Amino acid sequence: MAVLDQLTSQQAIDLENKYGAHNYHPLPVVLSKGEGVYVWDVEGKKYYDFLSAYSAVNQGHCHPKIVGAMVNQAQTLTLTSRAFYNDMLGRYEKFATEYFGFDKLLPMNTGAEAVETALKICRKWAYEIKGIEENEAQIIVCENNFHGRTTTIISFSSDSVARKNFGPFTKGFIKIEYDNLQALEEALESNDNIAGFMVEPIQGEAGVYVPSEGYLAAAKALCKKHNVLFIADEVQTGIARTGRLLATCGNCSCEDKNCSGSPEAKPDVLILGKALSGGAYPVSAVLANDGIMNVIEPGNHGSTFGGNPVAAAVAIAALEVVRDEKLAENADRLGKIFRQELAEFAKENELVSLVRGKGLLNAIVINDTEDSSTAWDICIKLRDNGLLAKPTHGNIIRFAPPLVMNEEELRDCIRIIKKTITEFEK
Repeated sequence: MAVLDQLTSQQAIDLENKYGAHNYHPLPVVLSKGEGVYVWDVEGKKYYDFLSAYSAVNQGHCHPKIVGAMVNQAQTLTLTSRAFYNDMLGRYEKFATEYFGFDKLLPMNTGAEAVETALKICRKWAYEIKGIEENEAQIIVCENNFHGRTTTIISFSSDSVARKNFGPFTKGFIKIEYDNLQALEEALESNDNIAGFMVEPIQGEAGVYVPSEGYLAAAKALCKKHNVLFIADEVQTGIARTGRLLATCGNCSCEDKNCSGSPEAKPDVLILGKALSGGAYPVSAVLANDGIMNVIEPGNHGSTFGGNPVAAAVAIAALEVVRDEKLAENADRLGKIFRQELAEFAKENELVSLVRGKGLLNAIVINDTEDSSTAWDICIKLRDNGLLAKPTHGNIIRFAPPLVMNEEELRDCIRIIKKTITEFEK
């Protein structure tokens, strides 16, 4: 079979199952085209995408401005490594630091790489600036976190599937309950070796858990009191997903006057990825001010592809799209409609026990046990009805469409969701 021969869905699935490692359990649909909020399978059936590649495709599939920037740069210069300067990286660093309100940016490729980078920066800062004895620094994280699946990251994961048979694990992490300020305060007061507190502003993979109002600002204040770095992992929540540019919403370029974020929650270290490229290319970054980032010196950290010219051009274009098309404002407005409609529906439907979220990062909790197949089976029916979503933690379905969706499309999707769940209940 030639590489470019047309495949049926089953042929494509069979190829992956035979020749690929089985480290994912995809929904059985094989996609071959995407545009805006839509994707098409190899047989030509059209679907609404309600996952957005885990929020990487916030700007919509194959956005012409982002793709154009990628193609134009790829035809000029793709990679120099960091052994030499290139004429795109500095432009990107200037644009992004001004966009988010930080002094410095360290470019990487994937979200997990950016998390690892932030951990290294935090530890080095702890030894060289805070004065913790070398190799004694500890970082506080939250239970049920999801920051990636590298060896260090799974060392502080609560996911038994991600951890089983991958030890020994990296030391230096303390887990506390999410959205629990008392637990954070106790951990900070009982240990002089705390270097940082790393947190997801909303726990996406855990089931779209939104913390209490004021939690992030209060957590930042506690960190400041104890001279501890407040590290925000906004790989999934950042870039307008939650109805503002950042879920922590610090001193950034968000112009939404109705933004409920707090400048007091601006992180000391910001981790970005996914939609930083609009899903067109692997781009991630860690941002911080000089007093933190300047601990990194030549040879301390790097990546052959990190900060490559294509990534730089793509990221600038992706961020311009978010700003120019007012995607944060759109996510905020449509998210309120979505939650209101589904919350009303849940009152009269026994299968949906809870609706929660912020912006266009939302979830419904299915009234069944975590080990049941109900949520998965509903997602199969949603697929049949033209909408793609995926369960998380067994009985939770996450809904995160591209932020370029309009109200008419959103209401059509709400209709599909209600119809599917109502039919399933029968």
